[in-house]
Amino acid sequence: MDDDVADIHAFPQRRTRVKKLRLLLVLGGLSLLALVSTVFGMMMALAADLPSLENRQEFKEARNSELVDVRGRPLGILTSPDNRVLVRSDQISPAVKHAVIAIEDRRFYEHDGVDPRGVARAFVQDVLQRRAVQGASTIPQQFVKNALQAQSDRTVFQKLRESALAFHLSRKWSKEKILTEYLNAIYFGNGAYGIESAARTYFGNEPAHRGCGTKKRPCADELEPYEAALLAGIIASPSAYDPVSRPAAAEKRRNLVLQRMLEQRLITRAEYDQGIQSTLPADISPPREQGKTKATPYFTTWVKQQIVDRYGPRRAFNGGLKIKTTIDLDLQRAAEATVKQWLGGGGPTAALVAIDNDTGEVRAMVGGTDYNKAPFNLATQGRRQPGSAFKPFVLATALKAGISPGSTWTSKKQEIHSKTYGCDFTVNNYEDAYSGVTTLANATTFSDNAVYAQVGLKVGLKKVAQTARRMGIRTPVSRNCAMTLGGLREGVTPLDMAHAYQTFATGGRLVTGTLGPDRGPVGIRSVCRMKRNSAECDEVIDRNRKKVKRVLPEDVARTTTEILSTVIARGTAVRARLDEFAAGKTGTTENYGDAWFVGFTKRMTVAVWVGYPNEFKPMETEYRGEPVAGGTYPAEIWRDFMKAVDRIIDERVNKERAKKGLPPRDEDEGEEPPAPGTPTTPASPATPQQQETPTPNGGAARPEQPQRTTPSSPGTGGAGGGGSGGQQPTQPPAQPAPAPATPAPQTPAPAPAPDSGAAAAPTD
Repeated sequence: MDDDVADIHAFPQRRTRVKKLRLLLVLGGLSLLALVSTVFGMMMALAADLPSLENRQEFKEARNSELVDVRGRPLGILTSPDNRVLVRSDQISPAVKHAVIAIEDRRFYEHDGVDPRGVARAFVQDVLQRRAVQGASTIPQQFVKNALQAQSDRTVFQKLRESALAFHLSRKWSKEKILTEYLNAIYFGNGAYGIESAARTYFGNEPAHRGCGTKKRPCADELEPYEAALLAGIIASPSAYDPVSRPAAAEKRRNLVLQRMLEQRLITRAEYDQGIQSTLPADISPPREQGKTKATPYFTTWVKQQIVDRYGPRRAFNGGLKIKTTIDLDLQRAAEATVKQWLGGGGPTAALVAIDNDTGEVRAMVGGTDYNKAPFNLATQGRRQPGSAFKPFVLATALKAGISPGSTWTSKKQEIHSKTYGCDFTVNNYEDAYSGVTTLANATTFSDNAVYAQVGLKVGLKKVAQTARRMGIRTPVSRNCAMTLGGLREGVTPLDMAHAYQTFATGGRLVTGTLGPDRGPVGIRSVCRMKRNSAECDEVIDRNRKKVKRVLPEDVARTTTEILSTVIARGTAVRARLDEFAAGKTGTTENYGDAWFVGFTKRMTVAVWVGYPNEFKPMETEYRGEPVAGGTYPAEIWRDFMKAVDRIIDERVNKERAKKGLPPRDEDEGEEPPAPGTPTTPASPATPQQQETPTPNGGAARPEQPQRTTPSSPGTGGAGGGGSGGQQPTQPPAQPAPAPATPAPQTPAPAPAPDSGAAAAPTD
């Protein structure tokens, strides 16, 4: 009985606890609602006090950002307001509006600046995928974010502020006005700021639009659905969907936009079919860039995209930033002068990238001869086949696997059959000249294809690809059998080749920085905000910090470097010899379509590519009537630029020493290095002419270097002349002979005649 009474009395106590819990939940919900309402109200009050967000008001308040070189000398402004042309709503093609709405904000005409359904949909997808896969920002929110220059400030408070302002904007402006202001404000890559500038940049040279770009005939009003879809696809990431540097990604993104437009019945099936079959624009004309030289804009546009990605276009272009880059104007001018001196005619051109070994910073970049005539950057966007310049990655992989430099291999014509990699191909050496038994080191010195095909398959194509990627190659590295000889399915850029070779120069450490692109070399040293009426820095926003990661064992990097030094000392690159330690590798592709030399000293790593920029065209007679191989123009450009670098830096050091009352560092060394760009031809060792047979462009392998030599003893580690090059000189000179005292001012000095007592220098 007592137990029953106790149970009866206990029941109401449980009901009391449930009521209290409900009350707490209700009060908590009301408190949260009150908090959100208060914050939202504060944001609305703040919105009323903000200045107008219209683009015309922005022009009055903007201040261009400035670029300076590593020593603080001006390079030019990051952009100009003239690069953006404001257009009215009726001057923008309906196809553009449909494309942007379809991919960016399909409920644009239904929501009030913030789309709860979009937020919920994005949240669900993010939870299901366990990562951020969808964005929920509306066009008004994106416009506000750009206007507030808040791309780098993504706090919860900032997002609430943007939402409140977007809601306020949607009540104050019409949908057409918001969309027009948005299209006039966003960045479309390649210097195109605003929809009219983008239409002119990407389609102004197309036959259907030629002559557009006037007040009466704006280009933005003439765009077809597939053209509008390309521009709309770029908005999300101008660098990732750049039709110049990443055409495959840009085309895939454009087709996605067309698909969304079809699903939303904004285009017909016929327009969709026509769109996905259309080609990307072939003749892109970015707005004119300012720079200290005609070639400087190749570097500044490369840096510009990094600034835009980091800070957003509005802040990057008009935020009054001062960006100290890593380029050295003196070295840049020397690089341009050297290239022009050797290739100043109407034949092939060159790309050059110079990277400081210690910092990983780009000191000079030649991406073409004149940016405003040919804006495609051969240094950062030109993906060309590396030929034998790829072999050091095979060598490093082999050394890491325990294969000795003195290990012996058979150099002979052979057919390769590999079930593992699914390939059958024949490897030949130039003129079917083989050395028989040779060492891995000698095969590197004289670039023996027959040996390297065996070595690459033995260590494994996957491991070779991984080595190249870890060392700094960022383009996909194929695993076809010809890749062991540099025949990749997709090419590499001079920028990445220089960075990867720098890893050898630093003892196996990949050097990057916090202000550099992912795993890439650094182009920005610091960013500050300038004072209101001065070019002086008011506040430092970012400063690059060096990042170092070991990607190759130190002993492997050291041994590889020692072997690569023999390539310059007596191998395929004797034209690149200096009066100091230097190492590197030549490369030539099939039919002499691409020629490379990538090399380094203790101070700097430089990659030089020579070829025709707009097509794969054989260079069979462009080098004094002979083919252009890696050991010809590329090696000579590399050598003369390196001499100019030493001269410039030594002069600076001596000036500093003079200020301290110290004697010049090189006063006892005698002769002064030549001026930048002055061609010089050092005397060559007594070696018959060598010619590197080009390696394939991703297909079946052809051999590279000729080899006419008596094999050296096993285990020499590169001291002998084995491999696939010409005869080894019995007594190679310890140092190259001095350059001629008065080289020709414009034309490269000819190589020694065969009967002059010294044979012509071996080529790649």
